[in-house]
Amino acid sequence: MTEPARLAELEKKLGHVFADRKLLERALTHASASSIASNERLEFLGDRVLGLVIAQMLFSAYPEDPEGLLALKYNALVRGEACAAAAESMGLSEHMVLASSEAASGGRQKTAILGGTCEALIAALYLDAGFEPARNFIARHWERAFAELSDDMRDPKTMLQEWAQSRSRAARGAPEYRLVRREGPDHAPHFVVEVSVAGESTALGEGRSKREAQQAAAKAMLDQLGRKEELTAISREDGG
Repeated sequence: MTEPARLAELEKKLGHVFADRKLLERALTHASASSIASNERLEFLGDRVLGLVIAQMLFSAYPEDPEGLLALKYNALVRGEACAAAAESMGLSEHMVLASSEAASGGRQKTAILGGTCEALIAALYLDAGFEPARNFIARHWERAFAELSDDMRDPKTMLQEWAQSRSRAARGAPEYRLVRREGPDHAPHFVVEVSVAGESTALGEGRSKREAQQAAAKAMLDQLGRKEELTAISREDGG
């Protein structure tokens, strides 16, 4: 497929034909492919456009939320993982322009590159046609992330940390995470992490990054603790 045809295919996915297609080309170009014409400046602008749109959407969708909860939801929606998920949902990786070495090392699957390209694309839409096309793009590709929001936006690691701190008088220290193993090629690694808290059993978690595996391990530990507390409560009721 020729480059113009590839760009036209992406424009079809976006529902927007660029008046200045050079903006689209630049948004797709990673610094590894061109340090002069990379998407880094667009990424900077796109991050700010994304922030404004997300803040506005949250402000309208959750009129009863206090500022602190809005901030937690905002952070969940603008972080790199959320941008990368949006990029993956629209198949953006196949359109990114990377150096051959970066592509060979799994660059098309890296969260930072996917997220940065998505932000650059938002900026390109904004510069080419104004706020509405950028807002519409974000509303469409962040729909799933919005649906997953809740009133408790603490991530599993934070929740486990708080659980351990609340029981500090019982001589329980902070959760400790240990890398059990790393598998797979460099472009598609798989991590297994173990978490332990003094006085409690351990739990394992898996993921495509250490952070993801740690979060999965923390969630598994919280699930174990929840079941244990439920059994303890039942035992007390039976004993009473």
